[in-house]
Amino acid sequence: MKPKSKKKKILSIVLAIVAVLIIAGDWILSVMVYNENFNQRFESYEPLMLYVDDFDGLHRTKYEFSSNEGQKLAGYMYSSGENQRGIVVMAHGFGGGGHNSYMDCVNYFACHGYYVFSYDATGNDESEGEGVGGLPQGVIDLDYAITFVEESGKFPSLPIVLFGHSWGGYSVCSVLTYHPEVKAVIACSSFNASPNLFEVGGKKQVGNGIYLMLPFVKLHERIQYGGYASNTALDGFSKSNAAVMIVHSFDDEVVPAEYGYEIYYEKYKDDTRFSFIPLENKGHNYFNDDTYRNEFNAKFDEWLKTLDYDYNTEENRERFSEDKANYIYQNLDREKWCNSLDLELFEDFLDFYDEHILLSTL
Repeated sequence: MKPKSKKKKILSIVLAIVAVLIIAGDWILSVMVYNENFNQRFESYEPLMLYVDDFDGLHRTKYEFSSNEGQKLAGYMYSSGENQRGIVVMAHGFGGGGHNSYMDCVNYFACHGYYVFSYDATGNDESEGEGVGGLPQGVIDLDYAITFVEESGKFPSLPIVLFGHSWGGYSVCSVLTYHPEVKAVIACSSFNASPNLFEVGGKKQVGNGIYLMLPFVKLHERIQYGGYASNTALDGFSKSNAAVMIVHSFDDEVVPAEYGYEIYYEKYKDDTRFSFIPLENKGHNYFNDDTYRNEFNAKFDEWLKTLDYDYNTEENRERFSEDKANYIYQNLDREKWCNSLDLELFEDFLDFYDEHILLSTL
């Protein structure tokens, strides 16, 4: 072999090794960042938790059911009164713990003629799991929850409708691939595909550099979750005849409308099966009137100024945590905190369910 040819071969091998190392490093880094953000355990903040006793006439029964890896999930069937028309299966959002913060939503539907089955997803509150794992886990858990409601024999045979917010909004749409029998879906602040949330957060941190990570994130999810990972909300819509209501505020910075609402609207704006509710200046969470929340937060900020220690330091973390909890317990008006739903919006939700459950019986 000529010296130059030998040098070229060595150089090619070196470059190939470097390329492999760069790719492997990017893959490892991408998975690490993904896990740091999504494979965590989330618990509801106890001082602000909602309780069944906060709502007159609301009852619930706790159940356990298994998800894909045998992990036990905590599910709850809520009811109020009699003569229910259907069962709302509710999927919660990401990062704030399980379904607890949606109990006022649960109460509304329960008080207006529906059973509500809500649950804590893997890695949240009362359910097992060291961490969520990844966003497709939400679709998996919902798949198993619907199957439990339909096949366990513990619940009446009534039409099933779905309600989801954010992560839950993505889940209730995607899961239609596996449960086309669902009659109606309300998806609030939802996104189309599981990598979307990683992309949104990543762009804020590293700009367009996030696009170097996305292929590895998609591969990681595919390895972990198989077909659930690649199944999108649009895939769910195409596999089902369910009526779909899409709700989104155009100032949402957590899930910008371009990742969900605009995609759905472009494809289904002329389809009578779909209803679109665009909102303005409502942000990511818009189920509640913020009047009391803002009032409480303003008073809390004033209380912070009275503290005689720096609550931002590590050495005062535990002390501040206790003081903050005590302040909330002593000053939170639970009546106002638990009863601030946007009733006009929820009346629209109720009418949507009622209309399509009625149509399904004709």
